[in-house]
Amino acid sequence: MTQTATIQKLRPVEVLDKYGNCLELVPMDPNFENISVGLYVKNGVCTIWTFSRKPGVEARIEQIRDQLVKLSGMEAIEGTTNQVRFGCGELHERPIKFLMSQAVGKAPDFAPPQGEMSIKDSRSPLTIKVTGSRRDDAYVYTVSVEGHAPNPAVRLRMVVAGFLRYGEMNKLGDTEVAFPCGQRHDALMRLLLPYSRNISSVEGMMAAEALRGQMTTGTLGFTPPT
Repeated sequence: MTQTATIQKLRPVEVLDKYGNCLELVPMDPNFENISVGLYVKNGVCTIWTFSRKPGVEARIEQIRDQLVKLSGMEAIEGTTNQVRFGCGELHERPIKFLMSQAVGKAPDFAPPQGEMSIKDSRSPLTIKVTGSRRDDAYVYTVSVEGHAPNPAVRLRMVVAGFLRYGEMNKLGDTEVAFPCGQRHDALMRLLLPYSRNISSVEGMMAAEALRGQMTTGTLGFTPPT
């Protein structure tokens, strides 16, 4: 049975027992009193939780839940204001870490981009594009680059490697990738596109955020799994 996050006060050990492991913790919410917000996972259900009891926190948790839905295409669980899951049944653990960071960090009225999946490359004059199509038992995404730059094929391989790394996707060809569930996840691809173009910078960012998260959870008496 699912419940909203702020019905009762729970100790850290009770939260872990009720909602599962802390998959991701955002140490400071810039859009609400700099509270820390965690994402807990149990049986495929993701629960947004905070130990803060500041006035208005329940509405803020619901805002974050709604952003998770808008940014990823996840499904809100009926009867709750703080729980979501992927309709495909998979967790997509690595992408959801980026997703949680954006859901908390972006303004509540932020709307994800629509239309063509493309972005200017951060390391060359190229434009990175992603297109998708159903093929046999999987929805396949093809990554391409447009424009003029030295060694575009090398740059393309690096971008594909970014999707494999941060999307935990399967490589089906030199420029083709698919999610392990085989389902269509355009919203996740849009989310991953900026990260895929710059592996080294993202690795540094992730390491810094992980350190901040460990420091914050340490004050609560537990440390999330790595």
